[in-house]
Amino acid sequence: MQMRFKKLHPEAKAPTFAHATDAGMDLYTIEDFTIEPGAHYNALTGISLLLPDGYAGLIWDKGGIGMQRHIKTIGGVFDTGYQGDYTIGLVNVGHEPQTFKKGDKIAQILIQKVEHPELIEVEEFEQTARGDGRFGSTGK
Repeated sequence: MQMRFKKLHPEAKAPTFAHATDAGMDLYTIEDFTIEPGAHYNALTGISLLLPDGYAGLIWDKGGIGMQRHIKTIGGVFDTGYQGDYTIGLVNVGHEPQTFKKGDKIAQILIQKVEHPELIEVEEFEQTARGDGRFGSTGK
């Protein structure tokens, strides 16, 4: 599969796979910023991707940034046809300010096929073993 991208800013870095077997491509910021505890920030990547028809770009946390720095991504779906900046919403759920510099990794994007099912309204579903059980319904 090939996918085109465009730099919207001269200092933008192309998304990269750190390892050939990685599921997601790393995304990088084009700006310096700090996110205070409990605050959010919309980080510019300076790039746009042209997703093939039938695919979406799903934004996910980077493991180290999420686990060690307590930064979560928000608003993480990019649809086919969008050609603007892949701005990444970040939230600091930790207790310390977190600073990022130009060129730092901020998130990862997974390119995934999207299905568009035909919805059929029904009065009832066939019974399943789980039924409507949620939140602890399978035990501890």
